Amino acid sequence: ALVSTQSTGRRCKKEDLKRIARATGAAFVASLSNLEGEESFESAFLGSAEEVVQERICDDELILIKGTKAKPSASIILRGANDIYVDEMDRSVHDSLCAVKRVIESKSVVPGGGCVEAALSIYLENFATSLGSREQLAIAEFAQAMLVIPRTLVVNAAKDSTELVAKLRAFHNASQTIEAKRQFKWIGLDLENGKCRDNREAGVLEPEMSKIKSLKFATEAAITILRIDDMIKIYQPSKEDPNSYANAVKAGRL
Repeated sequence: ALVSTQSTGRRCKKEDLKRIARATGAAFVASLSNLEGEESFESAFLGSAEEVVQERICDDELILIKGTKAKPSASIILRGANDIYVDEMDRSVHDSLCAVKRVIESKSVVPGGGCVEAALSIYLENFATSLGSREQLAIAEFAQAMLVIPRTLVVNAAKDSTELVAKLRAFHNASQTIEAKRQFKWIGLDLENGKCRDNREAGVLEPEMSKIKSLKFATEAAITILRIDDMIKIYQPSKEDPNSYANAVKAGRL
């Protein structure tokens, strides 16, 4: 339980208690027993808040803790027509908060809408032509694989993937080969209008950490699959009925 401004909250989830303790500056106490085997409680364990009230929201009675002293905190109350809508909103809010968390952890962002993948594809294709060994083929195939992301985005938006991806590649090829067109490196897909645009200016951004990790994990998965050179199959024994019509004809019983 949490004691704050002479109020007590009971029957809370453990994770909720820890969250309240962090916000109010309280200490999470699992037991009142001390080393001597007696029960004791120190005032330093207490947290503080400006107001603790119980309010009825929809069909639930909620305890609201307002004005926490240690850390600012907030709760999001979702309302919907039924549980299905509320669950969908909960997943959307959770994904949004995770994206913000990733941006804060990464401390840097990159343009979205297939911008990074198209730029990598062009760069790797140009780099592959500078090699005179078998590595050129592997790098060229990796460059083509980078285009799967923008192509899938366009297909999901019901647009012409061949035309849009070709335009996107043309922009990034110009940004890497022509000095006067360096600003084209921010060009990504505008799936609402079916064209290419400056996604940095449009605010379509992704955490750099998520982009790097997704490329690393995809590469490691592909390498793992390519390392497999043998496959063992276990065939299940046949469960044919010897008394079936086809087997009876073959055996000459009919």
